[in-house]
Parts: sequence; C-alpha cells; structure tokens
Amino acid sequence: MAMEEFGDVTVEVGDDRVATVEMHRPPSNFFDTPLIRNISDAYRWVDEEMKGWAIVLCSEGKHFCAGADFHGASDAEPLDEHGAGSLYAEAVRLFSAETPVVAAVQGAAVGGGLGLACSADFRVASPDARLSANFARLGFHQGFGLSVTLPLILGHQRSLDLLYTGRRLTGEEAAAIGLVDQMVPPEHLRDAAHAMAADIARSAPLAVRSIRKTLRGYLPAAIREITRHEDAEQVRLRATRDFAEGVSAYGERRDANFVAG
Repeated sequence: MAMEEFGDVTVEVGDDRVATVEMHRPPSNFFDTPLIRNISDAYRWVDEEMKGWAIVLCSEGKHFCAGADFHGASDAEPLDEHGAGSLYAEAVRLFSAETPVVAAVQGAAVGGGLGLACSADFRVASPDARLSANFARLGFHQGFGLSVTLPLILGHQRSLDLLYTGRRLTGEEAAAIGLVDQMVPPEHLRDAAHAMAADIARSAPLAVRSIRKTLRGYLPAAIREITRHEDAEQVRLRATRDFAEGVSAYGERRDANFVAG
C-alpha cells in the first residue's frame, strides 16, 4: 500500500489499485481554496505517480463537506469579497483529473460541498446524508460549476427545482431522483464506495480513461467558462442586503426576510 499527504488530505492506494482520497477537517470539512487545491494535488499524484485506476473521495467526521464557513466556525479561509478566482482555478484542475472518482457522502453535502460531490463520477450516500444547493436561500448564486454538473446529473427541470428552492434532500430523496447512485447504511458507506471503485478498477485502465475522456473531457473547459460567470454573479450578489440577511438567517436557523435589494 502506498500513502501520501497533501495538507489536510491523505491518499492511500491499495493493492486493488483503488486510491482513497480523504479530507481531514472534522467535523464539517468546510470548503475553501486550500482544501480543493489539496484534493486536486492528490488526484494528480494518483494520475501520474501511482497510476491508480479508481478513486474514492471521502472525509473524516460527521459531514462530507458542509460548504463555505460563513460564520468563522473553523479554520477554513473566509470567502474573498473580490471573487473566487483562485478557488475555481483549482476546481478546473479537479475536473481535469483522469481517474474516475466515487464520492462517499455522509452527513451534509451543502453548497460548495454539493459541488464537490457532483464533481465525482458517482456518489454513494447513507440515509443520514443531507444534500442541498442552498445558494438561493442565502441570497447567493450557485458556484463550483454546479450550473453545468447538476443538469448533467439530474436534467434541467430537477436542477431548476433544487437551485430555485435550495431545499434539502435526504439520502433517500437524492437516490430517488438520481443525484445519488447508490444508498447504503452508514456503517457500509466506505465499503460500498470502495466496492464500486474496485469494480471500475477491474476494467482495462487505458480503456476506462479513454471512455471517461470521451464522455467528460469537455468538462474542464466548461467548468472554466461557467465558473467565471458564477463568480461574477456571486460577487454582485454578496453586496446585497438579501445576502447579508440570508447568511444571518442561516446562522440563526430562521426563515430569511428578503427584500429584493
């Protein structure tokens, strides 16, 4: 077994050629530029150094990734008021990886955390998972390429529903609409994600990478283009009273009183 560390992300590659890429920011694994950079570096190492044939993306703690930390509850970098250009550059690197990824999703995959889950080829979740594109509930625009990946996974209409309402899905609801590919009990989550990745790794790796490039090779360029738009809209909306109210209401666990201003 080979092991490597990239900041708060570790990689273990087993004899079955499955690489486990794990985030270590418990309990919430809040989302920021260094975290995505570390995951991107781990993916590249698997691609180039270890020639891993499939990846399991997982996290230590209660939540897969609870999105951006709007209230300073962790050591995650705060949002940059001038935009998320550096974050989205790392997102493009993430989508440029060559190895298929299975995400193991427990607890919250919210906002940017949902974007990270949707960057994977497949998602395995437990019933306790809570998935939400909650941006509009914060007075915000979606990011991390969800404008591309969510319709690719769910289709146009279901994506509009989740983005307009920001509603939270349970693991069961997410599986029912196809946002999650497999649902298993929490105690079997890692094993099920690993089994799916190992099944991929039993196929010829050059063929799998070739197929993946055919079906997903356009994504890095699409993510680069769409995140420029997402970033500009996020910067614009962060200056509004509705965004300030949305963040306050989220932290206080109450309904927001938006004023369209």
